[in-house]
Amino acid sequence: MSKYDARFKRLVVKDYLSGRGGSSKEVARRHGIDHGTVRKWAAGYQAHGEAALKKKYSQYDARFKLKVLRFMLARGLSCRETAAVFDIRNAPRIAVWKRQYDYGGLQALESRPRGRPVKQSKPPSSSEPTRSDNARTKEELLEELNYLRMENAYLKKLDALIRSESYSAAQKAQIVLGLRQQFPITGLLKLAGLARSTFYYQCKVSQAADKHAQLKTRIRSIFEQHKGRYGYRRITSVIRRMGTTVNHKKIQSLMQLMKLKSVVRPKKYRAFRGTAGRIAPNVLQRQFEAGAPNQKWVTDITEFRVGEHKLYLSPVLDLYNGEIVSYEMATRPVFTMVAQMMKKAIKRLERGERPIVHSDQGWHYQMSAYQALLSERGLTQSMSRRGNCHDNATMESFFGTLKSEFFYVNRFESVQALQAGIKQYIHYYNHQRIKLKLNGLSPVMYRTQPSRP
Repeated sequence: MSKYDARFKRLVVKDYLSGRGGSSKEVARRHGIDHGTVRKWAAGYQAHGEAALKKKYSQYDARFKLKVLRFMLARGLSCRETAAVFDIRNAPRIAVWKRQYDYGGLQALESRPRGRPVKQSKPPSSSEPTRSDNARTKEELLEELNYLRMENAYLKKLDALIRSESYSAAQKAQIVLGLRQQFPITGLLKLAGLARSTFYYQCKVSQAADKHAQLKTRIRSIFEQHKGRYGYRRITSVIRRMGTTVNHKKIQSLMQLMKLKSVVRPKKYRAFRGTAGRIAPNVLQRQFEAGAPNQKWVTDITEFRVGEHKLYLSPVLDLYNGEIVSYEMATRPVFTMVAQMMKKAIKRLERGERPIVHSDQGWHYQMSAYQALLSERGLTQSMSRRGNCHDNATMESFFGTLKSEFFYVNRFESVQALQAGIKQYIHYYNHQRIKLKLNGLSPVMYRTQPSRP
């Protein structure tokens, strides 16, 4: 007798999949079971629906076992993942099948009768002929032929689903539905490993409207509007600002279902050439927060490659809201680029505003001309410790975001095309791209809101 009935399993699975119950360990602790069991039940339910929660007594033939093993090896899955796909309740059994097959081939997968083997007074002669196809009736041969045709048609469609990483009970039901005009439903359900009730349940569900269709449309619209730069957290924030209350886990699961994944990031140009001038102390000390605009600025230089050509970007970022205050671009990392950038930033300062200007120990920032430009306006210079990128982490983060969301996901025919694209992206970054730590506002929206938090 099963230790847990279907009702209890359904309660645990619903608690876990709702997202409100916490992690699998928390759900398991609350219901007094093992957290691995929670994940196993949830995986089975997602793949096979209610049928996965009911008691099941199964005898598997050698052909089915071989199909399971080939599927597991072809996809590189674990025994637990494979068991969820085929609704095999005892996942370690698959490992036993693999050991048997590795040791004795297909013959070792044949089911053996239980109990002690019956002693035979005389072993069967090895020369005794097996039953040939000529001795079988026409009906038996036709039945086997029809079964093999049915299996071939089913496996062709299943293989297409496997390659697209989709093999749920719903999609198995769709295969059976498409083949039922050619083959008997009983044989198809046996081949697919689906209960009759599961098949008709999936047919009924597929005919019903998708209750998340509107939310999916909104997610895709936001994802495409921002060119894949938003993950599920930012998309959740945007949808909530539209007036829809939704859990971030629901957005995450729907994005996984829709195969929507935000872009990722890598690395940067360094301009350190040793000590070429005066090294300023680290005044900022990793205090990357500011209470008002133009109190703390950070700057650096990054490099882009287009074919055999390069483009360098030098921006100034305000730590109050992450806004790019000013920037300059050039095809060579000359000092003029940095000087023009800083002059443009200084013009934006109001009377009495004297921010700390933090950078790394690049040769541009060690030059007396740059330091004189800051001292004329009364600005305090600050530098990271040598070889320590964490002291300028906010600027590094912006470069990573710029390259992963814009540069690495696009192709550019020329440096001029890249330059125009960077201008557009920085405008988008300042005015449209929201930040979760700014309460879901863009840098400019946060700075210009009527009442600052």
